[in-house]
Amino acid sequence: MAPQDPTSPPERPEDRVIVVFGATGDLAKRKLYPGFFHLMLAGLMPEDFRIIGSGRHSPGSDDEFRDKVKEALQEFGRKELDDEHWETFSQRLSFVVSSDEDGDDLAEAVRQAEDEMSAGGQRLVYLSVPPQAMQPMVGMLGKTGIAENAALVVEKPFGTDVDTAKELNDALHDVLDEEQIFRIDHFLGKEAAQNILAFRFANGLFEPIWNRDHIAYVQIDVPEELTIEGRAGFYESTGAFRDMIVTHLLQLLGFVALEPPVRLEADALHAERAKLFEAVRPLDPEQVVFGQYEGYRDEEDVDDESKVETFVALEVHVDTWRWTGVPFYLRTGKAMAATGRKVTIGFREPPLRMFPLHDDGEGSAAEQRPNEIVFDLSEDPKIAIDLLAKVPGPVLELGRASLNLDIEQAFAGADGLEAYERLLHDVMQGDHTLFTRSEEIERLWEVCQPVLEAPPEAQPYAQGTWGPDAALELPGPRGWRLPESDA
Repeated sequence: MAPQDPTSPPERPEDRVIVVFGATGDLAKRKLYPGFFHLMLAGLMPEDFRIIGSGRHSPGSDDEFRDKVKEALQEFGRKELDDEHWETFSQRLSFVVSSDEDGDDLAEAVRQAEDEMSAGGQRLVYLSVPPQAMQPMVGMLGKTGIAENAALVVEKPFGTDVDTAKELNDALHDVLDEEQIFRIDHFLGKEAAQNILAFRFANGLFEPIWNRDHIAYVQIDVPEELTIEGRAGFYESTGAFRDMIVTHLLQLLGFVALEPPVRLEADALHAERAKLFEAVRPLDPEQVVFGQYEGYRDEEDVDDESKVETFVALEVHVDTWRWTGVPFYLRTGKAMAATGRKVTIGFREPPLRMFPLHDDGEGSAAEQRPNEIVFDLSEDPKIAIDLLAKVPGPVLELGRASLNLDIEQAFAGADGLEAYERLLHDVMQGDHTLFTRSEEIERLWEVCQPVLEAPPEAQPYAQGTWGPDAALELPGPRGWRLPESDA
């Protein structure tokens, strides 16, 4: 299916069957079912569709499975669950037991549902399964024929290093063409992340200054107040570096640092992203800080001697004419002082300071922060431009002020899509724009390989702080945008 023109109004996808593996798991309950339901309310689901949940263990009858989905919509849905729309949605739901060893019943259920509804669109197959189950499940999809005429959505992690990423891609390509594979990263589905592209390329005020001559640094900061919260099995085998850097933060760097594509379409964007990632310098372990929050080893199922990092801060360089010499600082961690998702663009200061600065009580930090553009990637996206202006009064002195754009207020009445909703709709439209391709993933693992081979020791940090001291010092005297302006 040809992807839809991104500038045209959204259309209903073709009728199809949707298969959700991991149908009783947390992701399905929190994101997938609410996402499909809201798309239906918005008129962005097919006119006719079936959702077949699957997994090793049956939740009971189809009615019992529907009850579980209803509970998920009541708890996590963004829209009120009324009887009429629930009845319409619930009749499209069923569950079939399957495993990587036996998918024959599921394959028959898919074919029968497609025959009943005369489905014209690609099957949407969503693999929300543990990493170790991914390759066997893909093999089953090939053997049973479910992979035929299918769009396969794959959840992270996309491997754990260069070799495993290539191994996973080879296994996927044994069964599917690359155009059938959608590696999903919900960060890229956020309205605020896409606004980075719009802000840059649609505004003549900013694109001419989006380069090393005007930008001094970039910060991509995703701290979390939450601890690992019972995810010890995952975290002990993965850690924060593998969990967040390749799959999320470096992907956001791709949006910030991208060269202008010749067209706003998937192939053109991927071509520029591939060139950009090729120019990202392999990480220097000396410029990477790992941390582990105090009390992590007391978490259930965590090794008493665990060296796993729950925090990462690092410096990245992009060796292109546009970005040479501009440091990109990336940070993420658990049990930190605040939760935030911010991309900060810091601009170079004028060569001569002509005006005295107002004493705002923040000391030297106020003097050290230059003009910044801040993209807030929360569910309520905002863009702020920090600058200096004259403080009212008889003296000519400057203070920091901010121009703020609240997207929801600016476009009041527009019903936006949550990240997973946008991405699920894109899959049904065959649009790869916000998804990652195999060569991009493999290149980013190559960039990260020096740190995997020589990881820094995880330094302890107290819960509710901003991580180890070495990480606070990484960006130099200006520090991180968080906490100075937000905590």
